[in-house]
Amino acid sequence: MRFLRRPLMAASFVTVLFAAGPLWAQGTPAAAPAVKLGGVVYAQLEYWASDSIGHTNQFDVTRAYLNAIGSFDHGVTTRITADVFRPAAAPSLEYRLKYAYFQWQPSKTAPVDFRFGETQTPWLDWEEGLYGFRMQGTMPMERAGYLTSSDLGVAMDFFNKDKAFNGSFAIMNGEGYGNLPGGKFLDYEARASVRLLKTDDASQQGGLRLTGYGHVGRLDAFGGPARNRWIGELSYKSKVVTLVGEAGFAKTGVAPTTAAPNPATPNGRVLAAFGVVNLPNSAVQLLARVDRLDPNTAVDNDASTRFIGGVAYRISPNVRVLADLDAVSYQAATLSAANQAQKTRLLFQSEFVF
Repeated sequence: MRFLRRPLMAASFVTVLFAAGPLWAQGTPAAAPAVKLGGVVYAQLEYWASDSIGHTNQFDVTRAYLNAIGSFDHGVTTRITADVFRPAAAPSLEYRLKYAYFQWQPSKTAPVDFRFGETQTPWLDWEEGLYGFRMQGTMPMERAGYLTSSDLGVAMDFFNKDKAFNGSFAIMNGEGYGNLPGGKFLDYEARASVRLLKTDDASQQGGLRLTGYGHVGRLDAFGGPARNRWIGELSYKSKVVTLVGEAGFAKTGVAPTTAAPNPATPNGRVLAAFGVVNLPNSAVQLLARVDRLDPNTAVDNDASTRFIGGVAYRISPNVRVLADLDAVSYQAATLSAANQAQKTRLLFQSEFVF
C-alpha cells in the first residue's frame, strides 16, 4: 500500500490549505463581525386648524425605519433599512427598502470611502444632520419635490482629517428609491462643504460653513428633458445654536401635451432659513423655519411660504417630543380644497429610537 501514501499526503495538504483561508489572511486574525439592529419611529397628533369642513384631528405614525448595520473586517460596513410609511390616501402603512448598500473605507486613515447600492444622496443626508428635526418633516428642496434622500447608484465621500472640508459625489438613477429605475439616463450629484470658522461643535456640520451642491441629470420620460438642481448654503452650528440660510434652484422637464408639444422647462426656486437653539443646561430646544417656494419663476402668483415654529423637549437620549405650528401662506387668490384645509396645522410630534 506504499503507493497510496503520496496521494493521501497531497489531499491532506490541500484540505489544510483551504481550511486555513486565503493566503493573504493567514496570520492576520479577522475581526469578529458586528451587526447592530435598531430603528427610529416618528409618531404624531395632528390638528388642521384651517379645516372648517372635515375638522381633521388625528394620531398617526408618519415614518418608521428599521435598520440592520454590519461592521466587518477590511473597512467594510453594510446597511439595510426598511422604510415603513403611509402612502397618500392608503388605509394602512406599507413598507419599502430605503437603504441597501455596502460601504468600504480602504484604511482607517483614508480620506475617502465608497458606497454601492441603494444609498444616501449627497445633499439631504448632510442637511438632515445639520437640521436635526427630521421628525417635523422633510427638508426644503425635498418638500418641494426636487430631491430624494435615497437612490440607487455609487457614491464616494471625501474628507480631511478633522472634516473641516468634506463632501460627497454620486452617480445615481435619479428617480429616487420610491420609484422604478428609469433605465436610460443617470444623474450626477455632488456636495462640498468648507469650514470658515471653528466653534465648539467639531462634527462635519459644525462651525461657520459654506456649502454647495450641484445635480445634473435628465428625465427618462418625455424625451429626456433636464433634471438639474443647484444649492448654495451658509450655516453656523455650535453646541447652543444652529443658523442656516440657503437658496436652491431647480430645472425640471414636464410632460408634453397636445396644446404644448414642446413645453418650456420651468425654473423653480426655493429660499429657506432655519434656526435651532439648545437652551443651556436644559433638555429644551427652540425651532424656527421659513421656506419660500416658487415652482415656476416665469409665472406670477404661484409662490407659497411655509412657517414652522416649535418647542422640543428631550425626555431621554432615546425619546424626544416636539409641539409645533406648521402654516402655509399662498399667493394664489383661490386655493384647492386640500391646500385650504392644510394651511394651518398644529402638531405634537415624537421621535423615539431603539
